[in-house]
Amino acid sequence: MLEPASRLVDRLRDEMRFFKGWASKPRSVGSLTPTGRATAQAMASFVPLDSHLPVLELGPGTGAITRAMIDRGVAPDRIVAIEYNGDFHRHLVRRFPDVRFIHGDAFALDGALSEIADTKFSTVICGLPLLNFPRSLRRQLIVDGLGRLEDHGAFVQLCYGPRPPVDAMPGQYTMTRTDWIIKNVPPARLFIYRKQLPIN
Repeated sequence: MLEPASRLVDRLRDEMRFFKGWASKPRSVGSLTPTGRATAQAMASFVPLDSHLPVLELGPGTGAITRAMIDRGVAPDRIVAIEYNGDFHRHLVRRFPDVRFIHGDAFALDGALSEIADTKFSTVICGLPLLNFPRSLRRQLIVDGLGRLEDHGAFVQLCYGPRPPVDAMPGQYTMTRTDWIIKNVPPARLFIYRKQLPIN
């Protein structure tokens, strides 16, 4: 099915904005183009629609995954998103006025979420290019994110590489992966982390 003209124009603008962000800070932007629709929809599918808990999105960029969550039926006011890039943050606030966007650093969640420090989330959706960062920072982000989830919540990580950005940690958290999403440019896959709960 063809995209409506307005949605196509928005997508082209997002791609230009994303390329500009990549050119200025290539380490913090993982791809030359925004997350593709198929990948955004796959990530959004992990958000439970029957939960009253909010969703934490890390690195929303130009809003491709945010849009997919809303299109799936996630109420915009359930979404809390942390964006480091100032240009992206301003664009997101204009584009999704009912989503709570925080201009901050996802690798410093205590500071970014200080106003809602005790909040539990149903899901963490992460589009950050973790492979561009040191392994210790990657692991700490996963651990911090899982600590803010309800017990059975998922930390969903987008990745363009064949290996997981962080391996499973027996006794602490598990890791599963999806098949490659070939429609994405470049092809991507998702790594899903969950707390390893004690067996009763």
